[in-house]
Amino acid sequence: MRIFGELSQLIFPVRCFGCNRLGLSICSQCRSDWQPQYFLSHFANLRVHSAVLYSPTASKIILAAKENGLKEADKLIIEAIQGVLAQANFANRTIELIPIPSSPSARRRRGRSFMVDITAQIAQRSGFRLTDVLELTRRVSDQSGLHAKARAANMEGAFALKPHAYPRGDLVLIDDVVTTGATLREAARALTSQGLNVLASVTACLAQPLR
Repeated sequence: MRIFGELSQLIFPVRCFGCNRLGLSICSQCRSDWQPQYFLSHFANLRVHSAVLYSPTASKIILAAKENGLKEADKLIIEAIQGVLAQANFANRTIELIPIPSSPSARRRRGRSFMVDITAQIAQRSGFRLTDVLELTRRVSDQSGLHAKARAANMEGAFALKPHAYPRGDLVLIDDVVTTGATLREAARALTSQGLNVLASVTACLAQPLR
């Protein structure tokens, strides 16, 4: 098996997600930009617990996982979110993890619903229950080029509870990045409008000044 691994490295050499340097999936220099910690922010009434401040390196890691399906990038995101879940003081709660779903077109392009897949692995490791209950009810635009007001309008009314979905307990939304909170607020609205309890959200990255 070691020989196969060495041959694989020769044919498909590992490069750093951040700077594309040969050798490691994330080099020591880029690792300094991806240091999971613990940040708490608030978007309206939603508490958001995050691990890493967004940076060019973080952006490349997210893209490597989301668009290229690279497992080592997945692992960095999973470990970051797991660390926050461990620090967020959810003890004595019946936690259910609710992933933010991908659009149908993104699922087809990537071959998976990114956050559902990531959250499933987090649930397996953490012992928290995965409950995949949200769905998009209409097309939404790419959020990356939109300002805060446009993001809110873009996401308004976009999520709904899947038919015959009955999550229970304290619901924790899981996503990769929070910027203005528009996506998370809409997901929380879709759940709370059905009488469900959204306790908080956890994200890998925070791309918003701390409040």
